[in-house]
Amino acid sequence: MDSVTQFTLGAAVGAAMLGPRIGMRKAALVGGLMGTVPDLDTFLPSPDPVTSFTSHRGFSHSLIVHALVTPLFAEPLVRLFRDLRDKRILTYLAVYLIFATHALIDAMTVYGTRLFWPLYEHPVGVGSIFIIDPIYTIPLLFVALWAIFLNPASPLFKRWLKGALIVSTLYMAGTAVLQQWASKQAQAWLDTHGIDAERTLSIPTPFNVLYWRTIAIDGHRYLNVYHPLIGDGVTVYAHPRHPELEGCLANSDAFRELSAFTKGFYSMKETDGKIIFSDLRMGLTPNYVFRFKLGELAQGLPYAVTPPTREQTVRSTDGDLDWLMAGIAGGQQVRPAEADAYQQETRMMGATVATLPQPCAS
Repeated sequence: MDSVTQFTLGAAVGAAMLGPRIGMRKAALVGGLMGTVPDLDTFLPSPDPVTSFTSHRGFSHSLIVHALVTPLFAEPLVRLFRDLRDKRILTYLAVYLIFATHALIDAMTVYGTRLFWPLYEHPVGVGSIFIIDPIYTIPLLFVALWAIFLNPASPLFKRWLKGALIVSTLYMAGTAVLQQWASKQAQAWLDTHGIDAERTLSIPTPFNVLYWRTIAIDGHRYLNVYHPLIGDGVTVYAHPRHPELEGCLANSDAFRELSAFTKGFYSMKETDGKIIFSDLRMGLTPNYVFRFKLGELAQGLPYAVTPPTREQTVRSTDGDLDWLMAGIAGGQQVRPAEADAYQQETRMMGATVATLPQPCAS
């Protein structure tokens, strides 16, 4: 999740557990700052952009590592705050929960989190919530600001604090239920149209859980199946994946690392002689957040380049806001950025067979 959400969640947990001992303001500030500690791994040096991308949310987000480092962060608090000196276990538990809740809500996003490193090195990514979700964050932000600026100790604040933590937790759990619903809706559409997708993934569109996108990998193309929670309008777009551009890139470390990290939800594209790898899970076509130049073309054939470079991200396109709001409201509006790929019932494409990769350039 985003840094604001991580700070406010840490602040709320800190206030709930340590506030009665050291005051809500101090507890919220301590909790908020510690809630951002796991993301300091973004400052660790990486040999190339691909490694930087795939290594984030690694050991610093492991529940096992959190247990090991908790004394390093909790013991100074016990020594700094006199009112915690007889509450060492409570302090240790609070610090661990601040770290652990950071990792757990990150694991609910599609990017994934290595929760059990080093015992299990693959990221856990549910993908049921967008990285920024105001409905989840606002209750926590409200009580965090209340604690920091007013330092309340009233029963009213404690009830609001407890309520914010309960509501945000239930909301997060509810997104997983909605994801299952979205997956079933998309699968029903695919079955109706005779499409046997290799893999599917249902994720919310930006900033909400009322409008969902299911990515379906179908041979040399992928489908974006959009379906609202309210209403029954479904819109579908088919885009090429260009597996023929993989060529000798499939043998490169960067390609293998990215294809494994994305769990197969990727596409290739040639732009101005550059071969671009896009993670289909984050962002909307064609403006995916994580795009990497892995190769170039020589005499029409691909070859790998070293080191790979990350391409600039374009966050949105014209018409996206109106399209998104219409989808949230249950409408069936064609997205302008994907209009050329819109699949009407009268021209629906059937299943396709993947194209073989081109040979490497000599």
